[in-house]
Amino acid sequence: MPESSQPGSPKPESPNEVVDRWLAGLDAALQARDIHAALALFEEDSYWRDFVAFTWNLKTLEGKDDIRRMLDAQLEHVQPAGWVRAEDATGDAAAAEAWVNFETGQARGYAHLRLRNGRCWTLLTTMQELKGFEEKKGANREQGVAHKIEKGRLSWLEKKIAREDSLGYDEQPYCVIVGGGQGGIGLAARMRRLGVPTIVIEKNARPGDSWRNRYKSLHLHDPVWYDHLPYLKFPEDWPVFASKDKIGDWLEHYTRIMELNYWSSTECTKAAFDEAAQEWVVEVVREGRKVTLRPKQLVFALGVSGYPNTPVFEGAETFAGQQHHSSKHEGGGDWTGKKAVVIGSNNSAHDICADLWETGAEVTMVQRSSTHIARSSALMDLALGDLYSERALANGVTTEKADLLFASLPYRILPAAQIPVYEEMARRDADFYAKLTDVGFDLDFGTDGSGLFLKYLRRGSGYYIDVGASQLLIDGRVKVKSGQIDRIESDGVVLADGTALAADLIVYATGYGSMNGWLADLVSPEVADQVGRCWGYGSDTPKDPGPWEGELRNMWKPTNVERLWIHGGNLHQSRHYSNYLALQIKARMEGLDTPVFELQESHFTH
Repeated sequence: MPESSQPGSPKPESPNEVVDRWLAGLDAALQARDIHAALALFEEDSYWRDFVAFTWNLKTLEGKDDIRRMLDAQLEHVQPAGWVRAEDATGDAAAAEAWVNFETGQARGYAHLRLRNGRCWTLLTTMQELKGFEEKKGANREQGVAHKIEKGRLSWLEKKIAREDSLGYDEQPYCVIVGGGQGGIGLAARMRRLGVPTIVIEKNARPGDSWRNRYKSLHLHDPVWYDHLPYLKFPEDWPVFASKDKIGDWLEHYTRIMELNYWSSTECTKAAFDEAAQEWVVEVVREGRKVTLRPKQLVFALGVSGYPNTPVFEGAETFAGQQHHSSKHEGGGDWTGKKAVVIGSNNSAHDICADLWETGAEVTMVQRSSTHIARSSALMDLALGDLYSERALANGVTTEKADLLFASLPYRILPAAQIPVYEEMARRDADFYAKLTDVGFDLDFGTDGSGLFLKYLRRGSGYYIDVGASQLLIDGRVKVKSGQIDRIESDGVVLADGTALAADLIVYATGYGSMNGWLADLVSPEVADQVGRCWGYGSDTPKDPGPWEGELRNMWKPTNVERLWIHGGNLHQSRHYSNYLALQIKARMEGLDTPVFELQESHFTH
């Protein structure tokens, strides 16, 4: 008879009991400022990832020495307490997981905990709201109207217009966000909910134009559950993959619904920090009129990357046809009987090849380096299904929980979690991948086999989510040539092996430079160098050089230039991380003490 079933044998502990005992031990140790006792609750190879709550930073602590150093520096300031389960734990006594509520002296937090044999393997702590500066929502929402009849009362619309007319002229914003795409819009919504006077600067004429202005066939490659904006989710009948114009319209309506101070047709021409006044001087041109803004905080929200990267090939100036970067490709038209060469082999290259083939062109893709391809259906099932899908929602995994679950795996151990996903993808779609290699397409699954998400985090490029264009390559309807470009001639492209590709159109689907380049032009090269590299986390893989950082460089957290912030990423990242950035800025506006633990070093110039 098994030991657990013998009379008088102790009943196995439930995961709730294991988690509760651990939380009680941590709570007691931290309140007693007994760092030694706190460390005893962690495995030797443990990870504590903190979003603002303890470090006023986005920081991953790896192992007990890192955790000790952080607690030595921060514990007295943070004053954590009240660690309790938010709901029932899952797993078993040997491997339990739990959602946790806790508080600090200044904030309320939410955490995710993984225990192995009663000790912590991973801990994610996040700041969720500042005490005394909560969003006015739910039971705390504003009344909206004074139930008192007086002459001269202003309507809601009149008050709104008056605020908009004043901010930036009679009254200075506390924060200016340069960039009014999805990132700037979502962040501004959070700022407004926190009562931070903010202006968004956008050069396009309408919110959403950064999507509308792309090639007409563009759709989101990520599914709807992954792409919600803060506070306002897409309707339940929203398509899984929305078109770029539909997203553009949603962003425009969202901007109005959230009552954002959104300055469209406005270009930021220069920004400089006024040391004496401790504020930024931001020069903009709004509908042809020069305006000077003086915010205390400046956020650059200009996407995942910087300027279009258009390589300079010998002879390009002699080309007799049309040539442009993928960012300028409008799509559509009639290319019947014309020859097109698309240089590049990632998402935009595939989409543009498909667009050109649909409009009658004879298309050749030039692949200069290997590319990871994940079929959309496989990606949704294997990589996203447990977090972002109807299946996930049915299992109680909300968008907010999904964001935190994904964040709960530090980047050091994320590859080990992702590799089996892409091994199964390679097995499941083996025939598909074999057909691609048979036509000369150079495939990879990342340098360590960890696939798409790690490539995105490390370099922001190098992959295609297949929504149909791969079949064009397999069928030979779009030709693929591998190799480097030797030169461009008046009538086409010549590869390094001497292959000549006739062309009436050349599209450079060659990606973008670092977002750091915006800082060099809009502020100064010196400030860009002081901030250092943006994106990547030091994995020492192609296009993500070391040293190891463990978090995306300079994203959503304090940089080495005081009062200057970088916000960006895909829709998922813009939604999730905007919360932490908004809280950091709100705390500074209210004069709270915000001791930042270990700013990252500036290892790379612009």
